[in-house]
Amino acid sequence: MKSFVNIEEQIDANLKMRGYTELTPIQKAIIEKEITGRDALVSAQTGSGKTVAFGLSIVSDIPKRNPENKFSKLPSVLIIAPTRELALQVQNELDWLYSKTNVYIVSCVGGMDMRTEKRNLRKFPEIVLGTPGRLKDYLERELINLSKIKVVVLDEADEMLNLGFRKELEYILSQTPKERRTLLFSATFSKQIEKLASKFQKNALRISTIEKNEQHLDIEYHAIKVTSRNIEYAIMNILRYHESKKSLVFCGTRANVNHLTSRLNNRGFSVVSISGELSQKERLNALRSIKNGHSKVCVATDVAARGIDLPNLDLVIHADLPKTKESLVHRSGRTGRAGKKGISILMVPQDKSKQFQRLLDNSRIMAEWRNPPNREDIIKQDDLNIMQELMHLDKSSEEENILAEKILKKYNGKELATALIRKFRENKYTPDDLEQIKDTNIEKNKPIKFRKSVWFELKLGSRQRIEKQHLLYKLTKVGKIDKKDIGIIKIENEISFIEINFSVLDKFLSSLENNNKSYPKLDLILLKSKPNISIQKKSTYRSNSYKKKQKNKKKELSRIKY
Repeated sequence: MKSFVNIEEQIDANLKMRGYTELTPIQKAIIEKEITGRDALVSAQTGSGKTVAFGLSIVSDIPKRNPENKFSKLPSVLIIAPTRELALQVQNELDWLYSKTNVYIVSCVGGMDMRTEKRNLRKFPEIVLGTPGRLKDYLERELINLSKIKVVVLDEADEMLNLGFRKELEYILSQTPKERRTLLFSATFSKQIEKLASKFQKNALRISTIEKNEQHLDIEYHAIKVTSRNIEYAIMNILRYHESKKSLVFCGTRANVNHLTSRLNNRGFSVVSISGELSQKERLNALRSIKNGHSKVCVATDVAARGIDLPNLDLVIHADLPKTKESLVHRSGRTGRAGKKGISILMVPQDKSKQFQRLLDNSRIMAEWRNPPNREDIIKQDDLNIMQELMHLDKSSEEENILAEKILKKYNGKELATALIRKFRENKYTPDDLEQIKDTNIEKNKPIKFRKSVWFELKLGSRQRIEKQHLLYKLTKVGKIDKKDIGIIKIENEISFIEINFSVLDKFLSSLENNNKSYPKLDLILLKSKPNISIQKKSTYRSNSYKKKQKNKKKELSRIKY
C-alpha cells in the first residue's frame, strides 16, 4: 500500500525503506499538481530535504525505458551543483531514491577520472549531473549532447553565482532546449538570483518554506565571547566539553584550516581537514574517516564544505565569523538535520562584536551569549559523561565476568574507580582556564529580540524621573527574572513601556504579586498587543547654520597660500 500521494510505487517503497514516515514541507510543496510541467524558484532551509524534493519532482520528466531499446539515446535531466562534494552528495541521495527504477545517473565533476566518466556517458544515462566547469568542458569537446533535456535543476544557485560560474551556467543552458523546465534552488531570493531566474525561467512558481521571522528551530546558536589570542584554546575547550562524535569547524581561509588542524592534531584531537588545495581523493578519504568514526573533528573552508552531509553531526563551530548571512545559514545547516537537534557556536572576538551583531540581525537569528567553558566546567562534564557511559554498558560476557572477579580480589572499589577515571581522560586535551569576558558592547546597548514577547505599560515616565537602569534593576529584583528576559524599555514623558520574554510571563506575574511591596510600586498593566512606539536612532541632521559655517571655513582655507 502506498504511503505518499502523487509518488510512483517503487519510489514510495524506497522512501519507506529509508525510514520516511512523512515528507518534509519542501518535499510536499514540490510534488503538488500545480507544479507539474512548470518552472519553479525554490527557497528552503539547509537540511530540509531539497535533494529528495527535486528528485521527486523530476520523475515525471524521465521517460520510461523502451523494452525493445534498453537505453534511451540522450539524457532528459540535467542537474548542476556548485562543488564536487555537493554533486557527489546529490548522486548518493538520488541513487537510493531511484533504486530499482532503471534510472541511470552519471556524474561529471572535476578531480575525478575523466576516462571513467566518458565511458559512463556512452551508456546513455537518463540523468547527468555535474559541476559547471566540467560540464562546459565536456560540451565543448562534444562528449555530452543536451538537445533532449526536458528539465534542468540548478542546485545551490546562489553559491554558483558567488563562485563566479555565471558564464559557464549561461553557456550550458544555451545548449539545452528553450522549452525545457528549469528548477532553481537557492537559499535566498537575492537580486542575482532574481536576474538569473528572469533570464532562464518562464512564469516560474515561487516556493519558500522558510519562515521570514523564525530561525531553524532544531539549531541552538551560542555566541562565545573571547579575546583574539584565546580563540584556538576556546575551540579546544569547547570540543572537550561537548565530546561530540562528529564536529565541523569552519575557517575563512586554507591557511587557517591548515594551522588549526595542526594545532588540534598536536593536542590529541582526532582531526581531518578539507580545503581547496586537497585532491578529490584526499577529500573523499577525509569524509570517509569522519563518517566511519575514525576521526571526530573536521576542519574545513566554506567552499570545500558546501554540500557535505555528515549524519548525526551535532556540533558546528565557526572559528572565523562567516562574512554573509547565507554563509552563516549554510554552515550552521550542516547540523540540525532531519529533525535532530544541533548546536552552532560562533567565536566572537571583542573587536568584531558590532560586525557580528549586524550579521545576526540580517540573518534574523538569536544567539545565546556565553563564555567559553573553563577547566572546572569540563571536569564536571567529564564526570557526567563517565556516569552516563556506565549506565549504558552492554551485558558482560562470561570471560569478562571471570576477569572482573580476579580484579576485584586484587583491588578495592575506590582504586578501580580511580583507574576508570584516569583511563577516560587518558590522551585527552588538558583544558585551559581562559580569560572570562564580563560584558560586550552588544549586550549593553542592543535590545534583545525574542521569538515571542509581551508588553507592559507603567504609568510613570521621565517627568517622574524614571531611569532605564533603575527600572531594569527593579524589574529583575521584584519580578525574579534575568536581564536577558527583558527586551525594549521605552520611557516617555508620562508613561513607560516594557517588553518581557513570553516564556517567563507566568513566573514574572507571580513574583510581582508576591514581592511588589517596596516603593515606588510597579503598577504594571499587561497589554493585549505591542504599543505603537518608535525606537529613535541618533540623529545625523546638521542645521543650515552649521553647514554655512563649514562652507565658510573651506573658503577661508582656500584663500591661504602656502
